Amino acid sequence: MNWEQGLRNAVFRWGNWLMYSPGLLLTVAVLLAYCAIEYTSTHLSVNTDTAELIAPESRFQQNRRNFEKAFGQEIHTMLLVVESSSPELTKAAAARLARQLRSDTEHFTKVYRPDENAFFQRNGLLYLDTDKLQDFSVTLAQAQPFIGRISADPSLTGFFSIFEDALNAETKTEEVPIDLISLIDKVSNSLHKTLNGETDLLSWQKLIAENNISEEQSDKAFIFVTPKFDFSQILPVEPAINTIRRAVDKIQDPNLPKVKVWITGEVGLEHDEMAGMSEGTFTASIFSVVLVCGILLVAYRSWLLMLATLATLALGMVFCGLFASVAVKQLNLISVAFAVSNIGLGVEYAIHFCLRYRDNLDLHGKDKTQAIRSALLATSPSLMLCAGTTSIGLYAFIPTDYQGISELGLLAGTSLFICLFVTLTVLPVLLKVIPAPPFHDLHGEQPGASKLSASLATFTLHYAKPIAFATLVLAAAAIYFVFQVQTDFNPLNLRDPNTESVIAFKDLMKERDTSPMTLTVLAKNEAEARDMQKKLTALKTVDKTVSLFDFVPEDQDDKLAIIDDMMLTLGPQSQSFPQLKVGSDPLQAIKRMIAAIDANLPKKTKPAEIESLKTFKSELQDVLVELDARLQPDRGVFIEKIQTSLLGTLPTVMNQLLTGFHAESVTMASIPPEIGERWLSKDGLYRIQIFPKEDLNDLDALQTFITDVQAVAPDATDLPVMYWESMKAVIASFQEAIIIALTAIALLLLFIRRSIVDTLLVMAPLVLAGLFTMATTVFTGTPINFANIIALPLLMGLGVDNGIHMVEKLHHSLSEEQNIYQSSTARGMFYGALTTISSFIGLAFSPHQGIASMGLVITIGIFWIMTCTFVVLPALSKLVLKPVEPLPAPSV
Repeated sequence: MNWEQGLRNAVFRWGNWLMYSPGLLLTVAVLLAYCAIEYTSTHLSVNTDTAELIAPESRFQQNRRNFEKAFGQEIHTMLLVVESSSPELTKAAAARLARQLRSDTEHFTKVYRPDENAFFQRNGLLYLDTDKLQDFSVTLAQAQPFIGRISADPSLTGFFSIFEDALNAETKTEEVPIDLISLIDKVSNSLHKTLNGETDLLSWQKLIAENNISEEQSDKAFIFVTPKFDFSQILPVEPAINTIRRAVDKIQDPNLPKVKVWITGEVGLEHDEMAGMSEGTFTASIFSVVLVCGILLVAYRSWLLMLATLATLALGMVFCGLFASVAVKQLNLISVAFAVSNIGLGVEYAIHFCLRYRDNLDLHGKDKTQAIRSALLATSPSLMLCAGTTSIGLYAFIPTDYQGISELGLLAGTSLFICLFVTLTVLPVLLKVIPAPPFHDLHGEQPGASKLSASLATFTLHYAKPIAFATLVLAAAAIYFVFQVQTDFNPLNLRDPNTESVIAFKDLMKERDTSPMTLTVLAKNEAEARDMQKKLTALKTVDKTVSLFDFVPEDQDDKLAIIDDMMLTLGPQSQSFPQLKVGSDPLQAIKRMIAAIDANLPKKTKPAEIESLKTFKSELQDVLVELDARLQPDRGVFIEKIQTSLLGTLPTVMNQLLTGFHAESVTMASIPPEIGERWLSKDGLYRIQIFPKEDLNDLDALQTFITDVQAVAPDATDLPVMYWESMKAVIASFQEAIIIALTAIALLLLFIRRSIVDTLLVMAPLVLAGLFTMATTVFTGTPINFANIIALPLLMGLGVDNGIHMVEKLHHSLSEEQNIYQSSTARGMFYGALTTISSFIGLAFSPHQGIASMGLVITIGIFWIMTCTFVVLPALSKLVLKPVEPLPAPSV
């Protein structure tokens, strides 16, 4: 007696034992499931920290950990980008927001705002290039008359009187800080917005300090926030982000333009990604469950069989969760996909069993026990072989450096055996206790049979040679296109492009000074740091480098002399600037301004100047109309609103500028600790930040930048290195795992079936479908990425399963008169594939680009697997297989 006959006898005895006391077995199963749920709920958690998922012991990960250890304040932070219509409002809003967040120690451990340091406010002018500082000195000298007059009368009356005198001057006046017509246009625009119910602030920083420090001049301000994490939750920083949004609402002033705060950075990006994945996956899951139920109903024509399948699948998932809680204790963002893999492959086992059971009922009448035993005998060997080969394919990922996929391989591979055991144990018992589905007359049309299936069966066997030749040609073409498959392992491109974190991150990447895609090098001492920085700065791919030494400005004596000259130029106004007057009425000043415009319009010849003056006059007249129509106190509120719009930022800008006149010589010792600790660690490590010259969204530019820097500093780290090295590690892991899996599966098949032909036939759909799937991604423009590469283990398992089932069936059904697609085996494969597609097709419409690509690749892959299994494999089998005699009945 060979081992196959021994297996059949063992299965026969197993079926007898199951049928002996089904009620007791179900009771035990339910009790075990309850205990499993209780244990899993307290011992299994989800860790959403992705830092250690890829090659945790590799050199680039060690470099990352060294950087985190030395400069922990830079790690796991959210970047808040504060934005408004003017830099003055932006800076004020950032200050208020930072203060509120600092007071919330429940959700945040640290809040850092680079531009709030008194050191920079006092010494900011020293960080300008000498030429730029000299240009600013000239600009300030030109604005001195304006500053003097407006400081004497800081109100709308004083402001419009300056305009009036400047317009009436017969010679060019220097009493306005910029070109008069340009300033008039800005004032007209601000008045127009205010009169029409909008809020606006004229930026005097932009008008007076055009050459000031770029960070201060920008309409953006940055706040680095370190939130508290709860990695046991799917969204570990959701409470902190909700707190930020509430704080943003509080800092809004209805009398001022709206302030926008973007939440981005490493943590912000991960939060939006997880939120999008959770929402998209939940919606897709609901859609998939409904679709799967519909497919099962069509396949079984029975509600009871559908419910029995779902109950078996649910029970299998419970015990799979128990195994996960014992084996890994924590699921990561990759290994959590083992549940989806089990649904796709586990439900196929139940479908094969139920369809064979249904066919057996038609053969044995209403003898359920005999139908169940026959189903066990018919399906168990092939299902066990399927589980064995598929698990090998999944276990092949365990030794790889990609920890996420390594744990996925362990969990998904073992869970297949758990699901198979539950299918061959609980499902037969369930079928024993529930009523049998309606009987189908054998002389009528069996479920699933159709003229299309009969035509397909005849076609594939009759035209075997043409089909084999066409497949060979297509495979050769697919091999050519496989070498053109694109890869994209930039995590940013996987995320929903419409989320605020991605929008803000990409916006920051447009500017070299704000791009987060920089590299970091650590030096052990000052000499090494200076030498390293000099070498790095000389690289062609490097735009600039920044280290602690750059916080000591060059040419300080010359710059301090220029600042002293600026103080002398301003005279008494260099001490302080007064606050705006409250309660003054600008009515007469506005009327005089209108009269000055009327007097000067005939003298103008340039169309642009004439149009600007007419627009200014129109806006001033509208202001008069509003003033005449309003009574106190509303009239005073309106005047205050206009004055705030035109002059509200002036005192702040001037006083910040005057603070800069108190600059002092900067040395390494005078750099404040809160700045120095970000560039010099407690252990004496110097940090050098390296900015790229090219756009690192381009993969070639990314590789060149990293290669050039690592040639000088091999241990360079930061986001670009993490992206690049992770990509290489993932590709290497999958190449290694796929080679191991294919080899191991082939050897196991060869050992069990003792036939090279059978082994090659089983492997054929898998290999061909893999080639065609990769080639199709070229035509659909779908690059291989971190998300859709996870589809490969699932597709490998499904391909091997279908190959085993079909080859086994074809051994007994190679005649053109036989409809192999009418068998329960073929129908099981077909409906199993449909349920698997249903589990993933909803993901293809997810806003998350990575999830969408995974759903698309799996759908494409299953299509090719079914095509190769149902069309190509029968044709190949017709050419090489010979029918086999059925095995004798099992001994009792």
